[in-house]
Amino acid sequence: MKINNLFYSTLILSILIIGCNNNPFKNNKNISQATGWKISTKDGGFKNKRSYKGQNTGPGLVFIEGGTYTKGNVQDNIMHDWNNTPTQQYVRSFFIDETEVTNLMYVEYLQWMNKVFAEDFPEIYKAALPDTLVWRNPLGFNEDMVNNYLRHPAFENHPVVGVSWNQAVNYAKWRTDRVNEQILVSNGYIREGAINPDSLTNGYSFNTKAYFLDPGNAYNGKMNEMVSSKQINTDENGQKSFNYAYRESGLLLPEYRLPTETEWEYAALALSEIREDNLYRGKKKFPWDGEYTRSGKRKNLGDQLANFKLGKGDYGGIAGWSETGSGITSDVRAYPPNDFGLYGMAGNVAEWVADVYRPIIDEEMNDFNYYRGNIYYKPSIDQNGKVITYSSEDANYDNLPGSLKNVIEDEESIDRINYNTGDNRDFNDGDRNSVRDFKLVGKTSKMYNSPTNDNEFEESTTLVSNEARVYKGGSWLDRAYYLDPAQRRHYPETMTSNFIGFRCAMSYLGESRNSKKSRNRR
Repeated sequence: MKINNLFYSTLILSILIIGCNNNPFKNNKNISQATGWKISTKDGGFKNKRSYKGQNTGPGLVFIEGGTYTKGNVQDNIMHDWNNTPTQQYVRSFFIDETEVTNLMYVEYLQWMNKVFAEDFPEIYKAALPDTLVWRNPLGFNEDMVNNYLRHPAFENHPVVGVSWNQAVNYAKWRTDRVNEQILVSNGYIREGAINPDSLTNGYSFNTKAYFLDPGNAYNGKMNEMVSSKQINTDENGQKSFNYAYRESGLLLPEYRLPTETEWEYAALALSEIREDNLYRGKKKFPWDGEYTRSGKRKNLGDQLANFKLGKGDYGGIAGWSETGSGITSDVRAYPPNDFGLYGMAGNVAEWVADVYRPIIDEEMNDFNYYRGNIYYKPSIDQNGKVITYSSEDANYDNLPGSLKNVIEDEESIDRINYNTGDNRDFNDGDRNSVRDFKLVGKTSKMYNSPTNDNEFEESTTLVSNEARVYKGGSWLDRAYYLDPAQRRHYPETMTSNFIGFRCAMSYLGESRNSKKSRNRR
């Protein structure tokens, strides 16, 4: 009896093992692991991007592997700003421009804006123009820079200046759409030569976000006239269908944008230079290792490592022994890169970042991808369920034709525990929940008494407001103190200067890095 029981038990176990090994659904990429139906077939059905190998690196970008670091001032604070107290933060992997945006790169943008908008909508083109008058000084002769700095080939590889925070944001939007258009052409979703941005009268308009939601309506509804023959399917009845690069394909890149302050500071420090195994050995005051601004390497011993003001009346040393530069800005690659391969993270020009300025970093509320400035939008939808985009009649510089019409999603925050309003620029620092003024019961109170456009005679005591944006790093006009990546200053988002430029960043979608190489651990 025991032998028979043992035989039957062994037989049943063998059948189960064989059945498991012959499971047709296991590790089969052509069959849904949820339902067992075939996917990604020519007959239709659910499509899956089986060949996705990770996000490509966009033009001009460098990959930065994320990690934890100490954000804020870990060195001297001689200005006594007390606005950069050290906090431990974690940053997800991202991409950032190898250099600041140059005059040449920005002039390409201006040429496109001029070609499309100047004739019928000159105000949109004019709004994109940098303020070249930032070079003027009542007691200085700088007219040559006023007339030549932006467009003359002698300065084409110098960082663009005279650009406000708003202009930098709009440049990043434009760059996103031009890069993704080029990807669509390269992959056959748009036929070669179909894109001809002569003017808005030809219906030219493209926006990446709008394309994802309603691809057939791109280019003012002419998208299907521009599709490559490779992406057109014809059934037995002669009916045509079109293939589009949906978000699920992973083909188009995320948006170019300004880096957050946390990302910028992490990228500038390049702490991998002082990493030993799983520890940082020491601290860094500058984007390079060491306590001094001059190189200690034999091949360039004594050379300055950044473009900054050396002393009163000294912007580059004496004749015959001058540092690389021109007394003002220098070529974006004139000085050595940091350990991430990024140029100009100290000196040359300071750079706009995305954050709204506040003197306190609230790490108690968040220590992951810290950023102040979130405004959550949702696209406007018409009664037919179609997304609404800006036409040539109602477009403006901030919202070019083809871009989505958005509304703040305050209604969506009901019953949520992670946020309760669409505009979070004041979160925990100026909203009703955190204001310190208990006298104004029932009235709207402000944390900061900043000037507004509503009343020009309103008494103001500070420039800190939701329109004050952070800029980071030193410039050709600053002393060495501001070369420390931890230093932070602020400026109104609508104002320009001759010492603030910018570079773009892009989020990385995925794990730390799509590398199959194992870590070298000791």
